[in-house]
Amino acid sequence: MRLTQTSDLWWKNAVIYCLDVETYADGDGDGRGDFRGLTQQIDHLDRLGVTCIWLMPFFPTPDRDDGYDIVDFYGVDPRLGTPGDLVEFVRTARDRGMRVISDLVVNHTSAQHPWFLDARSSPDSRYRNWYVWQESPPQDGPQGVIFPDQETSLWEYDDEAGRYFLHRFYKHQPDLNVANPEVRDEIARIMGFWMELGLSGFRVDAVPFFLEAAGQDDAAALPDPHDYLADLRAFLGRRNGEAVLLGEVNLPYPDTVAFFGGRDGGGGPSELTMCFDFVGMQQMYLALARGDAEPLADALRQRPDPPEDGRWATFVRNHDELTLDKLTDSQRQEVFAAFGPDEDMQLYGRGLRRRLPPMLGGDQRWIRMVYSLLFTLPGTPVLFYGEEIGMGEDLSLPGRFAVRTDMEWAAVREQQRDPDSLLSWMRLLVESYRACPELAWGRYTVLDPGPDARPVLAHRCGTDGTTVVALHNFADAEVVAAPLLHGLAGRELADVLHPAADPVAVGEDGRVEVTLPPYGCRWLRVEEAGPAG
Repeated sequence: MRLTQTSDLWWKNAVIYCLDVETYADGDGDGRGDFRGLTQQIDHLDRLGVTCIWLMPFFPTPDRDDGYDIVDFYGVDPRLGTPGDLVEFVRTARDRGMRVISDLVVNHTSAQHPWFLDARSSPDSRYRNWYVWQESPPQDGPQGVIFPDQETSLWEYDDEAGRYFLHRFYKHQPDLNVANPEVRDEIARIMGFWMELGLSGFRVDAVPFFLEAAGQDDAAALPDPHDYLADLRAFLGRRNGEAVLLGEVNLPYPDTVAFFGGRDGGGGPSELTMCFDFVGMQQMYLALARGDAEPLADALRQRPDPPEDGRWATFVRNHDELTLDKLTDSQRQEVFAAFGPDEDMQLYGRGLRRRLPPMLGGDQRWIRMVYSLLFTLPGTPVLFYGEEIGMGEDLSLPGRFAVRTDMEWAAVREQQRDPDSLLSWMRLLVESYRACPELAWGRYTVLDPGPDARPVLAHRCGTDGTTVVALHNFADAEVVAAPLLHGLAGRELADVLHPAADPVAVGEDGRVEVTLPPYGCRWLRVEEAGPAG
């Protein structure tokens, strides 16, 4: 039996930073970001405290879907540089203690991919069964159009093939047939190739769609989707014991947690290493809209614990729209009214194409509280490029491109010199998060914030004789939080974010009273605590 090394669990307390090479940093002056520019700016990420860089697709592409339409899974788009440039970037990141993962987009290919061009050319093509074909759209096929403003069906008729092909996303992105063992083998080869070039894992795009077999003639040949994910995780482990699979699984908690694997009571096989907490993220925005922490607190109480070799990934924003699909219609309208009242700010009726600072009216108190919350929630924090400097969106751009604008390096340079800037605050949060291992490794408990403190999310994380108590005020008004801290009666709590502040005393009854200003936050820590409650 292989013993897990602590270094293999680097993702437990990582700080992940997502970026698009094309929009991040221009190294050759052509107006487009590239790997050389990214390498030149690596010190910014190092100073911020990033430990893992997640690259959005950088593969050769017609670029009809911002790189998610791929024509070669083994190459680098020449507009972004060469494979040598990528390897040099990965080496430079490693030299600074940062690992690199990339998007694994194997739900579909571009319609211009050589596999699809060959597949549509003849029924006898070796690639014909690499895609999903039907003479007519099946009644029992998959349902639900992802982009209702641009697509009306999941099936597109191809004149050359004389059949319909399945496309969960755009019609120029035909779905791969994962029921075909040759396709599954090819996916493993793709993963193995990039790990040989230094990648430490993958963010797996659209996991539930990737494993879907509805409407496929040979669906019965597809192994159980969870068995297949377990096979991929095992393959990853054999190639690189520290490699991770970070899954995009936007499902209710009971369905999402199944994708971790290892939950049959007998230590069953592992699947995804991490899953994004979409439910908690959406409830956080409902809590922000209401000025009431209870929606998020309730979600955290209901959230299942991942297995020991799994981890939730927490985030405030990402490269897509701010999806609100797990809220009720009335709850979604509350968030729309608070943070995206104009129709142009909304997308598909299910989300917002906005970044956080404009949604919160540029209120630095509010913005800083939200990012403080991110780094204390149970899970690995994931940042989207530009969040550290408070970048906003550009609503003049179509769809999701509103939040995918060029990185604003002038703002970085300006904030570098300002100790009171958002960038300085983010560095403090990262440094404090890394200095409090119980936030990543400890047992997490949602606390009752006390009488008349409903706007406050109070929680504690404890391990190995230390405890952090985090308090976050969701209201634009002063609130006195008074949580009960079992095992800490009579102790003093140090302020993590403001070390010079006076310690906070816990009463003999175990209750601590802390006055939080509007949108205030505190991280309070005690060492050598008594037994946790």
